[in-house]
Amino acid sequence: MKINHISQLNPDTKVIIFSFLQDDNFETHLQKVSNDFKLNLELLKQDFKGDLKDFQIAYSLNNQKVILLGLGKNPNSSDIIKAFRTLFLKQKSKLSNEVTIDVQNLPDNLIEYVVIGSMLGGYNLDLYKTEDKKTFPIFEKNGLINILSTSETTQKAIIRGKAISKTQMQMFDLMNAPANKKTPYILAKWAVDSGKKFDYSVTILEKQQLKSQKLDALLAVGQGSEHPPVLIIMEYKSPEAKQKVGLVGKGVTFDTGGISIKSSTNMHLMKSDMGGAAAVFGTIELAAKLKLPVHLVGIVPACENSVDAKSFKPSDVIGSYSGKTIEIIDTDAEGRLILADGLNYLVKNYQPDTMIDLATLTGSCVATLGYHAAGMFTNDDELAKNLSKAADQTGERLWRLPLWDVYKEDISSDIADVRNYSGKPMAGAISATKFLEVFTENHQNWAHLDIAGTAFGDIEFAPQRTGTAFGVRLLLEYLENIL
Repeated sequence: MKINHISQLNPDTKVIIFSFLQDDNFETHLQKVSNDFKLNLELLKQDFKGDLKDFQIAYSLNNQKVILLGLGKNPNSSDIIKAFRTLFLKQKSKLSNEVTIDVQNLPDNLIEYVVIGSMLGGYNLDLYKTEDKKTFPIFEKNGLINILSTSETTQKAIIRGKAISKTQMQMFDLMNAPANKKTPYILAKWAVDSGKKFDYSVTILEKQQLKSQKLDALLAVGQGSEHPPVLIIMEYKSPEAKQKVGLVGKGVTFDTGGISIKSSTNMHLMKSDMGGAAAVFGTIELAAKLKLPVHLVGIVPACENSVDAKSFKPSDVIGSYSGKTIEIIDTDAEGRLILADGLNYLVKNYQPDTMIDLATLTGSCVATLGYHAAGMFTNDDELAKNLSKAADQTGERLWRLPLWDVYKEDISSDIADVRNYSGKPMAGAISATKFLEVFTENHQNWAHLDIAGTAFGDIEFAPQRTGTAFGVRLLLEYLENIL
């Protein structure tokens, strides 16, 4: 599918979409569309109010399909994306191979999200079905979307929108793939291929290198799987960079819970336990694609947490890259173990100015915030402010939770430096973060984002739970705001 910028409407256009904000210009805009296409204004007023994601279809005397799409009041970028994604998803079988979207009444900064939503509407979830996949003219190779606008920034918005949506859809694929289709090695291969394509460096530490460098926590979690763990190190450095930002993403490609095994009821959803890795992959690729003026380092510790005679066990004491020893209370608290090695590797080898990790870490965070927001933990007020600002702009919500030292007692161990689980039925997300804090070398500009409830969920675009690529646009927005 191609996306072009046009400044004048082709009179032969067969399908045209008009977007409507519920603002003071709503009725004027509606009347203009009615006049231009000879539509019944009173019927339009009766049936179309401009509510978010509401759409109305009408036909002109020239047999043109006119679609009115509501964007509601004061929509954020996520609202715009969802509105256009919903429209294209629901109408893709009824659209010709060419569609024009009139965005002349929208602020210039929203055009990018129109492009993203339109492209995401064509995402195909049928990754491994053997029957012939349905094809839709608008999303085939010769499909064309024209963006009608007189703004000089439109072409830039199209380029950004296409870049972001293509990367997001790759993250959808990674999140939705089953464990046998995305082993740690496959994640590493994705990173290597992306690095070659977009010119950033990728280094993979395999099992023997992990042993020699003593990434013992990552090795312990992965030792029960036939697929060895890896540490994926990605680095994009712009010659104009003034800041170095480090990202760490949890890459558990499947989580059985290990010896502390999960219930079988929803275990199939644990293919999603690499949502943090997906966020880091997507952000690194986009930074390179868009040539952001930043030095960005991404670390993804990747492994499977499987049940085997070789699996690590509750009561084990294991080592870590930091040199600290860890008492294992629960093998299902594995994500914080691999993040401990990832965080410590990042801070010791790259000394980033700012450090952010993302992980589908705790059910406790889901119980607190549900599926609508991720938990944010940091002692840096400025970092919290900047991340919250980015979250408000992208609609990928964050809610700050405490990181007080009083919770340190929850990870205190009698026989090791620290234990990996408090064993208490409360404050689980906080105690998990206090565990991670131990391995940050007291870094002053660190934030942990618990995305357990937001990375994989029930959304209107799929019949079952599916990947959301949560964190990709959030981190991109954050980076662009601080540069």
